[in-house]
Amino acid sequence: MSHLELTVLGAGNMGRALIGGLLRRGMRAEQITVGESQEGARATLSRELGITAIADNAAAVRKADLIVIAVKPQDAGAVLAPLATELKQRSPVVLSVAAGVRIQALQSWCGAGVPVIRAMPNRPALVGAGVTGLYAPATVDASQRAIAAQIMQSVGEVVWVATEDALDVVTALSGSGPAYFFLLAETMARAGVSLGLPAETAQRLSIATLHGAGLLAHGSDGDLARLRAEVTSKGGTTEAALRTLEAAGFDELIARAIDAATHRSRELAEQAGRSSQ
Repeated sequence: MSHLELTVLGAGNMGRALIGGLLRRGMRAEQITVGESQEGARATLSRELGITAIADNAAAVRKADLIVIAVKPQDAGAVLAPLATELKQRSPVVLSVAAGVRIQALQSWCGAGVPVIRAMPNRPALVGAGVTGLYAPATVDASQRAIAAQIMQSVGEVVWVATEDALDVVTALSGSGPAYFFLLAETMARAGVSLGLPAETAQRLSIATLHGAGLLAHGSDGDLARLRAEVTSKGGTTEAALRTLEAAGFDELIARAIDAATHRSRELAEQAGRSSQ
């Protein structure tokens, strides 16, 4: 990426996370331009990261090889449509992290021939520990996919999916997933308090356990069933707890929750599509 000219439209949390990750990986500040409407955000980027940040999006994208769309989903059309002339002239890769905004809508705003890729990162990307689902239509070539993957790898791992609909499942599983783990940790801490632990102690134990379990899983070969079995001694405390969860229908409950999140992701995408027409 040593010669890549990158533009990021939108300097919210995800935009800043990507910029920070890319700078840590060796991209030079002068390779990055930000289009941002808020004067305060522009000043902060220039002061803290040495990034050129301007209010004129058309000027920001004029020399770009890749453009990251990091605006709110409802603003994507208003941001992209006025740039169609510039995009058609240079035909940069457009990488959208605007949740739920479909390829069809993005392509209609960008214009025919502009390669468009969707990304679904999750919140741990803000600390460089995210995972991103990526989807590109068949018209996007291997080199364009590779550069999009490199951009998102600056904030964590990437996984390609074969269909755009699969991004709704990615949203439900990893996009919303941190909240599920936080809820579990929160519930565990409350249970510890109810059984006599001080609230601060229960919270520290729960958070540290969440962190440590994640590290163990991330550093493993990915066999989650084996990891669980290694913690579960026959006739021990863990087995007693897991049996209780199984008896309460834990597997079915989690499956229903992810199904509900997937369904809602598709509903929101449909609403966004109708509003873009």
